[in-house]
Amino acid sequence: MAEASRIFHTTLMPSLSQALSPRKPCSLTITQRKTSPAIIRCTISTSSSSSSSDTAKASTAPQPIPWGCEIDSLENAAALQKWLTDSGLPPQKMDLRQVDVGERGLVANNNIRKGEKILFVPPSLVISANSEWSFPEAGEVLKRYDVPDWPLIATYLISEASLMKSSRWSNYISALPRQPYSLLYWTRAELDRYLEASQIRERAIERINDVTGTYNDLRDRIFSKHPNLFPEEIFNMETFKWSFGILFSRLVRLPSLDGRVALVPWADMLNHSCDVGTFLDYDKSTKGVVFTTDRPYQPGEQVFISYGRKSNGELLLSYGFVPRQGTNPTDSVELPLSLKKSDKCYQEKVEALKKNGLSSTQCFPLQVTGWPLELMAYAYLAVSPSSMSGKFEEMAAAASNKTKSNKEIRYPELEEQAFQFILDSCESSISKYTKFLQASGSMDLDITSPKQLNRKVFLKQLAVDLCNSEQRILFRAQYILRRQLRDMKKGELKALRLFDSVTNFFKK
Repeated sequence: MAEASRIFHTTLMPSLSQALSPRKPCSLTITQRKTSPAIIRCTISTSSSSSSSDTAKASTAPQPIPWGCEIDSLENAAALQKWLTDSGLPPQKMDLRQVDVGERGLVANNNIRKGEKILFVPPSLVISANSEWSFPEAGEVLKRYDVPDWPLIATYLISEASLMKSSRWSNYISALPRQPYSLLYWTRAELDRYLEASQIRERAIERINDVTGTYNDLRDRIFSKHPNLFPEEIFNMETFKWSFGILFSRLVRLPSLDGRVALVPWADMLNHSCDVGTFLDYDKSTKGVVFTTDRPYQPGEQVFISYGRKSNGELLLSYGFVPRQGTNPTDSVELPLSLKKSDKCYQEKVEALKKNGLSSTQCFPLQVTGWPLELMAYAYLAVSPSSMSGKFEEMAAAASNKTKSNKEIRYPELEEQAFQFILDSCESSISKYTKFLQASGSMDLDITSPKQLNRKVFLKQLAVDLCNSEQRILFRAQYILRRQLRDMKKGELKALRLFDSVTNFFKK
């Protein structure tokens, strides 16, 4: 579901350690807080005084998330629909079913007209930073620390999920995937192996580090100081990986609610189509989250929305899928450009870039239809001689899009060198994709378990699909650049011949 993205009152909870009874190591532990009414919390890790090596391994190994369901499961669909209806969702023209695109999706059960508003999810069924907590004290603590919306909602989701049936949101959480399709769940070895050619690998590593850093910050600043409200058995790296995976793949931004981010149950079961241009938003007249269809749907057809104008790499990064090659009109590939350290003006150029928030190595998006003006400005800077040092600042500002005017800057005397610089970078990237794609057919997966084999094959296929789509864009850019350089050289040759003929004429 798209990016990007609490109604119980209780008295102050006693320390969790007081409510826990001695327990043996296990993969799932239920603990009960002594409150009125009694609240059940589910944990995903345990501790024990046992000194056996097996126990030590069990306590340090990541435990499976005990809530949610398999990503293609419909086991909780009926309960979810009933709960939503009982909680105020109006009758729907769609049902949750297994589908060909997306595994689960919303399918029309009635004729839906083009331009028709559907869904109407009321605000009471929307999870946002303002939602009420089953443990109000936990929410109050986070707000006192001014925790931003994303980590606040991530923590809220874990808190409610751990309550299992005691949470108002239990039917919704039970229908969420136990392991979201997200690059957060790829190991570093898998990222290095399957995405070595793509710049999305760096984005994935950065995102994983951001989530890890966010959790560590919350743990050190808040959770460790309030262990009764945020016990580590519940609020740990594994549960945060799950909750952020849910947010990256399902959180939406609602423009008509001042850009507020929220989880919208039911609406987040809609899958993405590159052919659809309609988005979720809050409708003030009906006081619900809706979207307006941009095409008609017949009963039995899957209904789609757009997750935004994203590249295939961005869709893989957040949602875990890659559209079929050539079907995404907004697809792009990140092209890395780097200053040459052998350049006599290297340090001066680096300083100009730093002043404008750029570095000596910078990535720019290429599309089948072309590339941004910023890329060309960076290329001008990379090839400019020392005699043009007075223009370095202007070029760097244009490369960062910080110029006072948005007009394209041009240096005709540098164009041929700039195009050649971009072409060299394209061909360097193409060679990396070619190497990966050639090797991917003979990769030794070294897997004995069928379940692991299915996972490895699936990840490998996603990587191959992404690399094929990104390499296709690079091939297109390579063709355009080669043709441009050829035409420029032809023009130079023609001009040289004309000059020679004029010179010969005056020699007579």
